[in-house]
This record gives sequence, C-alpha cells and structure tokens, in this order.
Amino acid sequence: MLLAIPNVLTAEQVAAARDLLDRAEWVDGKITAGYQSAQAKSNMQLPEDSSTAETLGDTILSALQRSSLFVSAALPLRVFPPLFNRYAAGQAFGNHVDNAIRQVPDTGHRIRTDLSATLFLAEPEDYDGGELVVEDTYGVHKVKLAAGDMVIYPASSLHNVTPVTRGARVASFFWIQSMIRDDGRRALLFDLDVAIQQLSRDVSKHPAIVQLTGVYHNLLRQWAEM
Repeated sequence: MLLAIPNVLTAEQVAAARDLLDRAEWVDGKITAGYQSAQAKSNMQLPEDSSTAETLGDTILSALQRSSLFVSAALPLRVFPPLFNRYAAGQAFGNHVDNAIRQVPDTGHRIRTDLSATLFLAEPEDYDGGELVVEDTYGVHKVKLAAGDMVIYPASSLHNVTPVTRGARVASFFWIQSMIRDDGRRALLFDLDVAIQQLSRDVSKHPAIVQLTGVYHNLLRQWAEM
C-alpha cells in the first residue's frame, strides 16, 4: 500500500526546518547506504549525529504521533530516527530496495523496515526532477508532494529518485516497523478502519459499528507482533 499523508508538518514547521537545513553541514549520502545501494546513490545527507537532525527528527516524531491517518495506516511499533537528504542538480538515486534491518544509532536496538517514509521539505515548483518512483504489483507510481506532506510505502518495494535538473530536493526519510508485518493484512486493517470511521460519521448509532469495531480489534489482536 502506497499512501500520501498531507500536512504532517505545518507551513511554519517546514519554514523553520528549512532555515536549519539551509545552514547545516551536509555530507555524502552514501554513509547510510548498503553496498548495493551505494553504487546507485548520489546525494547529500545530514550526519546521523547532527544536532540539527536530532532537533528536526524530534519535531517529525511528535507530528507523527498526532497524525491519525499515519497511525491508522502504519500501525507503528517503532520508528527509525528521521534522516535528512538533499539532491542538487545532477544527483539521483537509482533503483534499489531498502535494507530489511536497520541498527538504531548509539543503541543496541534494531528495527525491521516494514515501511519506508519520505517527508518532503521543498515545494514541487522549487526543483525539477527528483520524483520518488515506487514500483509495486500495481505498476509504477511517481510521487512529488508539497512541502510538509509525506508518503509511506512498503520498504520491500523497488524504488528510485529521478535526477534533479534544477534547484534542490530536500526531504526527510526514515523507516517504520509496524505491529503488522504483512502489507496485505495492514492494508485490510486500514480499509476496515476507514470504513468504520465513515460509518461513525454517517450513521453514528448503527449497531453494526460495534460489531465491525470488534472485528477490527480481533484481527489486530490475532496478527499484531509486539
């Protein structure tokens, strides 16, 4: 399931983030790439121990907790500390699949990367190219969202970032370990949750709402990994 999540960050938060990022020290993006991905990767990245990355990462993690759409779709168990990248003219990231397991820096913890996330921090009109291209069983999807919007998609997907030809593409990226490992089951639960919410708005006292809510939680109880 590929899903766009609008307005994760407000315009004010995006402006504050860009002010910090525009003054930050960037390094070669290959520092977080696996061997195969490093062959296809050309961008710049904030060091993982950067104070700017830590400050902005905390802002993003707080925003995710307030996003009911994100919580419903991802059913997050753990979120990798957000990273930040920048693609200038001529830079791109060829086809790759994200590493299945990521070591959380400075901890003994690892997360399984069930979902990948990209939070856009530059407006689409500020750069040419730089689309996120995700391939799945339903075809090829090109994603280029407004600043503050985010997309999540299965980390198992083959994906790339097309070459930037003008301006700079700035974004945060990170991974989520979901309580529901299987993308198909996660999508079913999301669809069921959305339907229950719609029924609650349209016919709030319908007895089927309680029954469907029970089905949702019983499936979650059966499938969840904690």
